[in-house]
Amino acid sequence: MPTELKQNIERLIALYEAEKKRADALDGQLSEERQASRVLREQIVELNRQIDNMKLSEAFRAGGDNRMARERIDKLIGEIDKCIRQLEK
Repeated sequence: MPTELKQNIERLIALYEAEKKRADALDGQLSEERQASRVLREQIVELNRQIDNMKLSEAFRAGGDNRMARERIDKLIGEIDKCIRQLEK
């Protein structure tokens, strides 16, 4: 095998290995970013739920006792959670 051909093959193998390492690093980074994105989406859902609860609390609070309003809200949330669990089955 001519020396030049052998050097070209070795160079191609080295380039391939470098690109493979780069691709693996990018795959890892993509996985981390997807995980971070999922966590942030979950936080957004939770914060939106809290906002909705606060709005509902304010609506009930306008009509009277805070403790009773909180109990009514907790009961409604429990019923909604129960419905969601049944839908998930």
